[in-house]
Amino acid sequence: MPRISVEERRARLARRHHLATASKGSQVVELARDLVGLHATDPASIYLSAAARMKKPSITAVEAALYENRSLVRMLAMRRTLFIEPLDLVPVVQSAASHAVAVRERARLVKFLGDAGIARDAGPWLRKVEQAALRALASLGEATAGQLAVEVPELGEKLVLSQGKKYEATVSISGRVLLLLAVEGRVVRGRPRGSWISTQYRWTTAENWLGGPIERVPVDVARAELVRRWLWAFGPGTLTDLRWWTGWSAREVRAALGSAQPVEVDGGLVLADDVAPVRAVHPWVAMLPSLDATTMGWKERDWYLSSYGPLLFDRMGNAGPTIWCDGRVVGGWAQRRDGEIVYRVLEDIGRSAMAAVGATAEVIQNLVGDVRYTPRFPSPLERELRG
Repeated sequence: MPRISVEERRARLARRHHLATASKGSQVVELARDLVGLHATDPASIYLSAAARMKKPSITAVEAALYENRSLVRMLAMRRTLFIEPLDLVPVVQSAASHAVAVRERARLVKFLGDAGIARDAGPWLRKVEQAALRALASLGEATAGQLAVEVPELGEKLVLSQGKKYEATVSISGRVLLLLAVEGRVVRGRPRGSWISTQYRWTTAENWLGGPIERVPVDVARAELVRRWLWAFGPGTLTDLRWWTGWSAREVRAALGSAQPVEVDGGLVLADDVAPVRAVHPWVAMLPSLDATTMGWKERDWYLSSYGPLLFDRMGNAGPTIWCDGRVVGGWAQRRDGEIVYRVLEDIGRSAMAAVGATAEVIQNLVGDVRYTPRFPSPLERELRG
């Protein structure tokens, strides 16, 4: 069995995730492609994830890729998580992951509508509302959920979610309907209102945003391709890692692996043509945002996380902001309410690496400027540092 040591896994991570200084890139689309997408649940994470990997960090460059060139697309995908994906991966991700999420979301929404008494036969009623929403979007070009509800009054119907719990909320169905249409690949999140950290999106049809409908790819073909790309970016990885990252069942993962035909090495699975050694890299540090694609890439994290998980992840397994040194997580960071970027290194990494962490914090502070943000899933250390 070929052996890939922990040190080599860390070198692979540094090079393939564009974190080592010599491996940083200039094109946001290439960075997203090489990581099989960037996490987008927290809007700020898109920009900070890209910036950590860019030779010249730029908010403007990320916005251009998202909204001007439209070479990156937000889509609900693996684990029902929001990602941004390059155009060439959109059909693969849609078929491999988003479609199954859409089936569950439709059943869930139909049940909500029926339980709320909004429609006697909720399934057909929902489809009529969806068609009306699509016609209105095609006519308007783009619209927020509120604007669309003016054109389609049924979208203003209310749902009570998590009734009786402390986080009970009353919401209009417009957001749920748009989420469903998006995960089915029929509408797309466009430029948000407000700043680059806003989550109030303008919506438009897929045809309007992408120039045509999303290409259909057979599910087995798409899943095999997604697994191949994950193995190249994140391998060696285990069945447990893949099940967690994709959100698929063990049977579905094994079927996709059967098509990808990886080989087993010490540490997990890699592509058959990817067993050659990877050269070591010069020392490096990085400060990655919450839910970064690298930090969230594996379920089994001991080889890069050590014992710091309870400080840097929440109870649901969502990663907070992390500090990396030579392929290991060594601390965490946060933005205080006054905008200052503060951090804590949890072990001795040496004077040179500490100086690099301080310099990186300054880069982030200059990049973010006057914008204030809070991670959607803060870690215990992030809460403490934020104050």
